[in-house]
Amino acid sequence: MSSQYNIRFQRFVLIISIVLMLLKFVAWYVTHSNAILTDALESIVNVVAGAFALWSLIVAARPKDSDHPYGHGKVEFLSAGLEGSLIVFAGVAMMAKAIYNFFYPIEVHSLDFGIYLTVFAGVANYITGKYLEAQGRKSNSHAMIADGKHLQSDAWSTVGLLIGLALIYFTGILWLDNVVAVLLGAFIFYTGYKLVRASLAGIMDEADYVLIEELIQIMNENRQNNWVDIHNLRVIKYGSKLHVDCHITLPWYLNLRESHEEGERLGQLINEKKQDDIEFFIHTDPCISTSCKICQKTDCKVRQFEAERKIEWKLENVLSNKKHGS
Repeated sequence: MSSQYNIRFQRFVLIISIVLMLLKFVAWYVTHSNAILTDALESIVNVVAGAFALWSLIVAARPKDSDHPYGHGKVEFLSAGLEGSLIVFAGVAMMAKAIYNFFYPIEVHSLDFGIYLTVFAGVANYITGKYLEAQGRKSNSHAMIADGKHLQSDAWSTVGLLIGLALIYFTGILWLDNVVAVLLGAFIFYTGYKLVRASLAGIMDEADYVLIEELIQIMNENRQNNWVDIHNLRVIKYGSKLHVDCHITLPWYLNLRESHEEGERLGQLINEKKQDDIEFFIHTDPCISTSCKICQKTDCKVRQFEAERKIEWKLENVLSNKKHGS
């Protein structure tokens, strides 16, 4: 999926977020409900975060240059981190406002009209967020995924808000509004924490074991006879782009051209199966005598030992920096 499509789609989402934010503030103005106010305040975060996500997609789409040889994709992690930080701040502010109004209550009224507006905004947020996350996963855009998750969490918090407002409407117990606001603030705080945690993991190049498992499965299912061993595999994320380093052990008698072709074959395989923008740096190692015991190449004329077993590539052996046969 092209980066320009992502930019256009994120711009559309930003416009929707602005409209929904205005609707929520209208609902709060009519009802004076703290729970609705918390929802409206989070919508400000939606707009700010959406604008920053749009900017990050524009920056990430820039081509590689001498100053950024791996591209500009890391900015998407900054976008997700900022969004998470804003959500954390909004959650704290919501809880503080609700606690304040336990002691200094504000009358809640016209709940029916406020509920209608809130329901509409919540449904729109969920649909937009779900589609945005799906598009982000297709293009491996962390900024879009984070923004989509944020919009969905906003929709789920709206569900909780509506439950609270319904209790107030039917019971007449006004302080329930503040209880709901505190619970929603705590939920939003946790959502923000998870986004900050994920963005830091990307910036610090924390290993994504789920992704690595996918790559290992593809290599196991499409294993070639010349691929004696794969080890020292590392994956670094640059926004929607992936940079993969690995060592591949090949028969020692292959010439330079043949070894290069085997490396190209491995890179093409992963790109075709994952359908992502993956850059491979493959280091080729010559096999050694002990490699014969795990080598599955049946037409090898210089074999020194018979094959004893086939090693399935797994996290524990593919990530280690040693040949499996050594």
